[in-house]
Amino acid sequence: MLLIIVDHHLHTPMYFFLSHLSFVDLCYSSTITPRILADLTSESKSISSSACATQMFSFAMFATSECFLVTSMAYDRYVAICRPLVYHRVMDKSMCWGLVSGTYVSSFFASLTHTITIFRYPLCGSIEINHFYCDIPPLLKLMCVHAHNRKLMVILMALIMGVVSFSVIAMSYMLIIYNIMGIRTAEGQRKAFSTCASHLTVVISFYSTVFGIYFRPSLGLNSDDTDKVFSIFYTVATPLLNPIIYSFKNTKVKRAVINILTMKPVHPSVRF
Repeated sequence: MLLIIVDHHLHTPMYFFLSHLSFVDLCYSSTITPRILADLTSESKSISSSACATQMFSFAMFATSECFLVTSMAYDRYVAICRPLVYHRVMDKSMCWGLVSGTYVSSFFASLTHTITIFRYPLCGSIEINHFYCDIPPLLKLMCVHAHNRKLMVILMALIMGVVSFSVIAMSYMLIIYNIMGIRTAEGQRKAFSTCASHLTVVISFYSTVFGIYFRPSLGLNSDDTDKVFSIFYTVATPLLNPIIYSFKNTKVKRAVINILTMKPVHPSVRF
């Protein structure tokens, strides 16, 4: 985030979205990791209902924001490769801020709806969450008042958002691949695909874990221990890996790091 702010070479739409992706990763990892560390050193691993609701709301909001951000980044890559002549006109400042603002607003209301739906009535049963934190799937198991309708609403909302987001990404990459295959030289194809490789890696790592947690139970493959493994991966490992994935073999980021370490002057420019 600091590199993108201070280096004018990184003031482009792709890095603008990447800075917000890093911010979201920082936030939604911070809603989970400190609590896990605290529970590891405490005999009493209880949490109040209000704290649980706050944690679930925060995590759901930032996780949904990441889902929408990677979708926006897929659209950005589509315009860059399939419509390069109008790229700067299409992905201008207003478009970038509009996509990011829409991401945060829609994620806020989606998370608020999930939280109200789950915590509208007191949870019952054993009141024991078999998980590291207050995630949606284990909380759904504790609902008993109007449980069917509430579960259906939460699942349908998550399914619609996930399918729409994934469909946009899939369609974008289908068009990208079609255009890349039309490039005559192998060097040109390699350069075009290299601009999408980092984003595609992030998409695969994020959606593979999310689908593994939220859609595996619908297939009859339910295991709390497996859920915990997936959860640790996409709440701790994925936020750590995303900046590394985008920095590895990225000449612009390497150049920015060298400029910062060697105290080279950075010329000001208009940022998004």
